[in-house]
Amino acid sequence: MAIIFHLDLDAFFISVERILNPQLEGKPVIVGGDPHGRGVVAACSYEAREFGLHSGMPIRQAFKLCPNGLYIHGHHEEYSRFSKLVFQFLQKNSPAIEQASVDEFYMDFTGCGNGYHHFIEIATVLQREIFENLMLPCSLGIASNKTMAKIATDYNKPLGITYILPGQEREFLSPLDIARIPGIGKVSEGKLKSRGIRKIGDILKVPIDFFSSSMGKAGVDIWNKANGQGSVYICKPHDQKSISKETTFHEDILDIVELKKVLFHLTGKICHTLREQGMMASTITLKLRYTDFITITRSKTVDFTEDDNRVHDVVSDLLEKSYTRRVSVRLIGVGLSNFSHSAGQMGLFDVDAQKKKDALKAINKIRAKYGFSKIKMGDV
Repeated sequence: MAIIFHLDLDAFFISVERILNPQLEGKPVIVGGDPHGRGVVAACSYEAREFGLHSGMPIRQAFKLCPNGLYIHGHHEEYSRFSKLVFQFLQKNSPAIEQASVDEFYMDFTGCGNGYHHFIEIATVLQREIFENLMLPCSLGIASNKTMAKIATDYNKPLGITYILPGQEREFLSPLDIARIPGIGKVSEGKLKSRGIRKIGDILKVPIDFFSSSMGKAGVDIWNKANGQGSVYICKPHDQKSISKETTFHEDILDIVELKKVLFHLTGKICHTLREQGMMASTITLKLRYTDFITITRSKTVDFTEDDNRVHDVVSDLLEKSYTRRVSVRLIGVGLSNFSHSAGQMGLFDVDAQKKKDALKAINKIRAKYGFSKIKMGDV
């Protein structure tokens, strides 16, 4: 029988923000930017959730419900940095690990112990050491497959540990609302509840043929999950085809000089990610979305590079050639693709090139330890 752990970092973005600014502790904090803008809530603290706020809510609606909340843009490079630190810690302390998102991880502890108390002890140690070393609270679920482990985690948050014993899946699930099943969206939830199916136990009373005929493959998936079934395979990361960084402006921008400054910042972030993966890229892409929602992309292929300045020169040139409409820009982004682990062997006398590579590696190490914003490579 498989033993799968699911670990979820509790209110992850908020936890990181409180590490950066301890004065946010205990207050209703909302990550999402200008409360009078057109964005959405990226994350909110448990204190803010008491006012009815949740992730994905329009930020203007959130402000109406919680006008005294602390609204911040967030530090996404810090979220990535802390997520990587958690992954590295778990990698050292579990036999197999899969990162499902920036704040969720699966681990396979099959064959690593015996009995309820042993696995609870493992989860307790992981939870305690992540908090002691990184100041990040987390919850864990333990079950016989990934679906059940995730449901177990969500059952008891924050700082919870829940173990669904093998063979007790249906009994555990029966009294829970159908919305607890991963993959059930608002539309599916509405359809099922309109037919009197409100608890997961109600699904167990209905034959699979009903779900197959009325909802197709999605219905079969729901029925299987309601019966405690799920995958036990820990997946290795797929080879990335591309990476990108983009930003949507709170106020549309018409000035090309300002757009280049934003591109410079995005380029720094994306090249940092590129170097962390030990990669170089040769295809550089610019993405523009105008205020009327017309979106264009322009690409150029160059020699393999990992250099911020080189990438910025290319996207700046693409911007100058493609920004031909006198319409404000709503979104801008940079993408890299066509990767290589090596740009080829440098010549015997390519001393400057080697110095440049060493300098870029050093910059990544400093940013990894102290944060992306602690060192910059210049300005436009």
